[in-house]
Amino acid sequence: MKTILVSGSNGQLGSEMQKASKRYPSFQYIFTDVAELDICDKAALEAFVNKNKVDIIVNCAAYTAVDKAEDDQKLCYKINRDAVRNIGEVAAKNHLKVVQISTDYVFDGTNYIPYTEDMPVCPASVYGKSKLDGEIALKEVCDNAIIIRTSWLYSFYGNNFVKTMMKLGKERDALNVIFDQVGTPTNAADLADSILKILSSEKFIPGIYHFSNEGVCSWYDFTKAIHRLAEISCDVRPIETKDYPTRAPRPHYSVLNKAKIKTTFDISIPHWEESLTKCIELLK
Repeated sequence: MKTILVSGSNGQLGSEMQKASKRYPSFQYIFTDVAELDICDKAALEAFVNKNKVDIIVNCAAYTAVDKAEDDQKLCYKINRDAVRNIGEVAAKNHLKVVQISTDYVFDGTNYIPYTEDMPVCPASVYGKSKLDGEIALKEVCDNAIIIRTSWLYSFYGNNFVKTMMKLGKERDALNVIFDQVGTPTNAADLADSILKILSSEKFIPGIYHFSNEGVCSWYDFTKAIHRLAEISCDVRPIETKDYPTRAPRPHYSVLNKAKIKTTFDISIPHWEESLTKCIELLK
């Protein structure tokens, strides 16, 4: 029986990995967060991997505070680049497989057709640059890695846009939400399930893949759907990005093309609204 180490297992995706693991009992699982295993400490990581006879590392750990990262660059790069290199080096030395999670922020968002894996990358924020550097570092040191870029991640667990909009919608009569940034929400439960489906198949094909739910929307559309499904009455007003300045720039268009992951691993992906409905049913 193969052993999967999931790092960052207290976050949104890590928590969904714990839940999804029950549907894939052919693996043994070790779920860790920074308290149990600091992936920034390469010696500790290697000792842990050897002691527990790990076969696969799924790295769900990341620095994801996009605006804070602009000022907290050292820690952001330590987690998103250096720790990923550690994982890659330990994996290569011990012949392990790696699944690394990356982001739509590796693109600057100036495109107008869905991004494929081979399109030029051009991150516009420190967070995006650190995640891209993590991808590059991993590919440099480890041949046996799958990198999955995702977007607009939310979940039943942790803090996320869906929970924030539900909370604010109940507290306020009106909300201003950006309508000129377009992408696709991703229910972390769908991503977790797809990761374990890939690992369960006999086809581990290294490379970069894109995964988000199907369909396209703006943050405004997303919020309207959240409130409708959660039966919240709130006046949601569309505003432009320029009317809501943030420390880090956001991609205006970050729709990901999922054809590669679907055809390579025979994965079907639900529409974002279908997956949002399931999440909100749980949250209600």
